[in-house]
This record gives sequence, C-alpha cells and structure tokens, in this order.
Amino acid sequence: MSGVLMSGRAGSRSLGRRFGWLWAAYAVSTFGTRLAFDAFALIAVLVLDAGPAQVALLAAAGLAVGAVVAVPLGPWVEFRRKRPVMVATDLVRCAVLLSVPVAYAFGRLGFVQLLVVSVVMAAADITFRAAAGSCLKALVRPEDLLTANGRFEATTWTATMLGPPVGGAAIGVLGPVVTVAVDAVSHLLSALGIRAIGGGEPRPHRTGVPRLRAGDLLDGWRYLLTSPGLRPLFLNTVLVNGLIMATAPLLAVLMLAGLGFAPWQYGLAFALPCVGGLIGSRLARPLVARFGEHRVLITSGVLRACWPVGLAFVGPGVGGLVLVMAVEFGLITSIGVFNTVFATRRLELTPADRVVRTLSAWAVSGKLATAALTALWGLLAALTGPRTAIAMAGAIVLATPLLLPRHDHASA
Repeated sequence: MSGVLMSGRAGSRSLGRRFGWLWAAYAVSTFGTRLAFDAFALIAVLVLDAGPAQVALLAAAGLAVGAVVAVPLGPWVEFRRKRPVMVATDLVRCAVLLSVPVAYAFGRLGFVQLLVVSVVMAAADITFRAAAGSCLKALVRPEDLLTANGRFEATTWTATMLGPPVGGAAIGVLGPVVTVAVDAVSHLLSALGIRAIGGGEPRPHRTGVPRLRAGDLLDGWRYLLTSPGLRPLFLNTVLVNGLIMATAPLLAVLMLAGLGFAPWQYGLAFALPCVGGLIGSRLARPLVARFGEHRVLITSGVLRACWPVGLAFVGPGVGGLVLVMAVEFGLITSIGVFNTVFATRRLELTPADRVVRTLSAWAVSGKLATAALTALWGLLAALTGPRTAIAMAGAIVLATPLLLPRHDHASA
C-alpha cells in the first residue's frame, strides 16, 4: 500500500516547464485529430458515396504509401535536432489538411485527393512521433518516463472521449469537412507549442560515416528483431493494433450504412467508453508499483485481446449502442494500462542514439501491417459482409497474447 501511495505522489509532481509545453502541444493536436475521428471515412461515405471496398482502400493505401515514404526519414532525423523536425511536420500536416475543405468549398474534392492527403499525413505522423519519442527521453529523467507516458495516455483518451461527439455534432451542423479544418489548425498550434519549449538542443553527432547509408534504413528493424525484450512486444502490438484498426472502417460502414446510426451516435459510441482510457492510464503507475512492470504489461496485454470479438454482435438501436460502448470500455481500459507501461518499456530498452530509427521502424511496420490488414479485411468484407469480417479479426486477436514476452528483460 505504501508503494501505491508513493507512486501517486510521484505521478502528481511537476515534470518541468519544458515538458509542460511538449504536453500542451501534444494535447491540442491530439484533440484536433480526435475531433476529426474517422473524418476521411465519413467524407468518403457521406460525400463521395464510397462503399466498404473504397473506404478500406482509402485507409490502406494512405497508410502503406505513407509508411514507405517515411522509411528513409527515420535515420535522417536521428542525427538532426528533433524539435525543428517536429515543427516542420506539424506545418506540413496543417497545409495538406487545409487543402480538403478548400477543395470541398470549390466543388473539387475527389477520392484521389483524399488518398494523397492520407499518404502525406501518414508519413508526417510517423516522422513526428519518432522525433517526439526521442525528445521526450531527453526532456525527462528515466524515473519519470512512466509518469510522462501516463499523462500522454490520459490526454489521448480525454481527447478521444470529447472529440468524436463534438466532431459528429459539428459535421451535422456545419458540414462534413469542418473537423478536418479544425484538425489543421490544431497542428499549427502544436508547432507553436513545440517552439515555446525553448532551451538548447544539441545537434546529434554521427560517430561513423557522415552520410546516410543504405544500412541505416534497416538498422531500426535489425535492432527490434534481435532484441529479446522488444521483439515480442513489436510483433504483438503490430498485429493487435493492425487488426483493431482494420475493422474500424468496416464498423463505420456497418453502423452508418447497415444499421442506420447517425454520425453523432457513431461518435458517441466510441467517445463515452474512453473514460476507461483515463482510468487505465491512471492505474498504470500504482499497479506497476505494486505488481511490477512485467506482470502488469502481460496481464493488460491479455485482457485487451479479449474484447474486439464482441463488436461482431452489434445490432440496431439502443441495444447496439450499449453493446459497442461496453466492449469499447473494456478494451480501452485494458489498452490504457498496457500502452502506458508498453511505451515506457520500449524507451527503457532503446538506447538514446537509436530511438528515432527504432520508433520509425516500429511505426512503419505498424502502418504497413495496418494497411495490408485493412485492405485484406475490406476484400473479406466485400465477400462475406462487414459483420463476419469483424468476427474473424476478433477471433485472431484472441490468440495474440501468445506473442507477449515471457521474461522480464528490463530487469535482466
């Protein structure tokens, strides 16, 4: 009990002004992104009359091509100051997102433009997140990483809880592209927040050949696949996240087109359960203090695999909404704990001079896996129907705990 109380006091202490600006920048951009929850899928369905295969193609192609574009950026960013890179990627995301409402206003918005914007957003997102991980590790002490990641995780779920219903209401009142415009502005504000961090940031120095080499592009994957602590986490998270994301557009089609839910109801079904993410992120540190990091990681990893199959049983009306909310609450609570501990473990096991390359390789793999699974499940849904495809994904997720690490390599 004393360990839990000490953990609570540690979790409430200040991590400094510079971390505060990084956290604020993350909060505003995350809220903007969650406000535009599934915006491209909604635009494709409501504006372009796209079906399940097209919606899946939009999600898959953007992720796949964007991930390929991001491959050389990881080692390039590794030896550059991270905050200017983060500001630049925020400004790029702002610009490409603004092109969507502008094209819509002039009656020129088309499927190809949505694909191009998806590609740029995916590449910029991978680059930003990899640089941000390195920035975070430099800004806070190692013993504060779990606290910092808990705050980011809590912010994510707060934004996810508030953003979709507000975005759904905004779409109903102001049109289908308004949330995309707000998301663009949020990235501009994020760039300003990162600039406000201030202080010096030394330029990383390469110890070997000064130019980018072909081997650098593969170094992140080489480290991931040879690390006994990171390899099982890598394989588990890529597969679980890919399968969960692959069913998202299918669930949108099922609920919006098949079961007749309104956009605001669809957003509400995924917003309210996000209180579970707040609970999970707040529980992570006390649970680690009492049971240990490895045990909490494994238990929450197993629990998060038990829920997705339940989404296959959603029906119309209030009962369907309640079922989705219950399943999502259980899933998100488990994810809130798992992600907080997992993000900390990943940074602990990654040397400072490999963070960007490792996180880039991780993100690229995740995007490519999600793209491939999304395309495959879109085809599967076209052949069998969205409900059957969702059920098959959930059944596979049930087996993914077998990929979790069996030993605690962080304390080895």
